[in-house]
Amino acid sequence: MTYSLLRVLRDLGGGSNRVFEQLLVGHLDATIAGARLARDVVSGITSREDARERIVIIEHEGDALRTQLLADLSRALVTPIDREDLFRISRLVDDVLDNLRDFLREWDLFEMTVEPRLVPLLEAVILALGSLRDAVRSIVDAPSQIGQRASVSKRAGAQIRRLYELELASLYRSGEVTVALLKVRDLIRRLDVVGLRIGEAGDALADAAVKRSV
Repeated sequence: MTYSLLRVLRDLGGGSNRVFEQLLVGHLDATIAGARLARDVVSGITSREDARERIVIIEHEGDALRTQLLADLSRALVTPIDREDLFRISRLVDDVLDNLRDFLREWDLFEMTVEPRLVPLLEAVILALGSLRDAVRSIVDAPSQIGQRASVSKRAGAQIRRLYELELASLYRSGEVTVALLKVRDLIRRLDVVGLRIGEAGDALADAAVKRSV
């Protein structure tokens, strides 16, 4: 039996559905690792030098998983959710990881040391990504729950925006505008973008759930 025929039989039997779910979950796991690294850096647990090396490894892992997903997507006969939604979710997860990489790059360039004010934002990012991961894991085993779990991830992403706004207001109430304040402002803005992308990924999953139910 040829490989092509085996692939057709696997797709028709739903085997590719599990593959897409695993690739998305793996990409999210890498992204969560990036968020945890950022939290440890701003907390002073991990040095800028170590973070510089580790984020490269994490990003390469995420890129490899996305490349594999896109390759499989181009060949698959059937997909667990609309292929455009799969592509959109994968791209948004990649955007989150890219922004976390840029956050760590800016942290390094700004020569930051410890900034406790950023910890709650990064904890919220980790929580939101975990919620999105739970939603993705329902694609195969609990498709009826995709919409509900996607809504949870959207709310978690919105919480990052609220924390961003509160922290920004706190910064501006602190008095004189300094270089240090501007650095923190730029860093929390980067995390706000992360929250927006997580919310958009939740929207994509919710859209996929609606299409699946029609």
